[in-house]
Parts: sequence; C-alpha cells; structure tokens
Amino acid sequence: MGTETAMEYGSIERELHIDASPEVVFEVLSSPEHIRDWWSAETAFEPAAGATGRLTWTDADSGRRESSAFTVVEADPPRLFSFRWTYDEKETESAGPGPGNSLLVTFELVPEGAGTTVRFRESGYRERGWEAAVLEAHYNDHRQGWDFYLPRLVATAHRLAAAR
Repeated sequence: MGTETAMEYGSIERELHIDASPEVVFEVLSSPEHIRDWWSAETAFEPAAGATGRLTWTDADSGRRESSAFTVVEADPPRLFSFRWTYDEKETESAGPGPGNSLLVTFELVPEGAGTTVRFRESGYRERGWEAAVLEAHYNDHRQGWDFYLPRLVATAHRLAAAR
C-alpha cells in the first residue's frame, strides 16, 4: 500500500452479507440487548430519530469504563439506521451533535435473496478539523475497531435468525 494522504481519511466503508432478513439485521443494529452482544457496549435508547443515549464499554481486565454520547439520526426499519457519536461533550452540549463535532455512522440494509447486504459507512473525520497526525490516529483506531466488531454483528444476526 502506498502512503495515504489526509484526504483519504474521509470515511470508513464496508459491505457485509448477512444470512438474515433485513428485519433481523435492523433489530441487531438498533436494540440495546443485541448491541451489548456484538459491540460490547451497554446502552439504553429508543431506535427513533432524535433519540439520545450513551454507549459504555468496560475493560474486562482493568474495569476502566469508556463512554460516548450518541444521537440517532435516522431509524427507518428495516432499511436504514444511522447515528452520530462524538468525543467532545462540551462542544455538543449547546448545539447537539452535527457535522464538525461528531462522526456519522450509517447502516444501509438491502434485501438480497433470503439475506441482507449491509452497507456500513462512518464519515466526518475530515470535518473534525483534527491535525493530520490526530486524524490518522483516530481513523486507524476506528478502522481496526470496526474490522473487529462488524464480523461480530454478522455472527449475532446469524444467531438471532437461527433462533427464529
């Protein structure tokens, strides 16, 4: 791979095929009990546009907790689920999460045969105004994170579909 320029750190995009209906996949993406399974995050929220919540991860070894606020942008079952999540709480208290202070995660669900194609995208990196090294570090951290968690999303949806 050649050297990546800062312009290339615009978004992380993945396409997944899941042997489960869009309805099942949407439930796995948007329901707190399933988010705990695949994303290892404790949360409570309504899957409806404008709903807010927190995602909280607890490190099993150290017990250290990490938490991030998020806001559901769009919830259109079983077609689309998107949310913004952010790191700068002080910045968003007044204006709310939006371009420039948060990242946008979108899951688009497309029926394919008996299964679902999931188009995943996380964008908003360049809009944060981070300097190049910070941008690259956040981007790579998230890329590795999603490459770990998205296969778990697939596995969780498969388990749920098999149980029905």
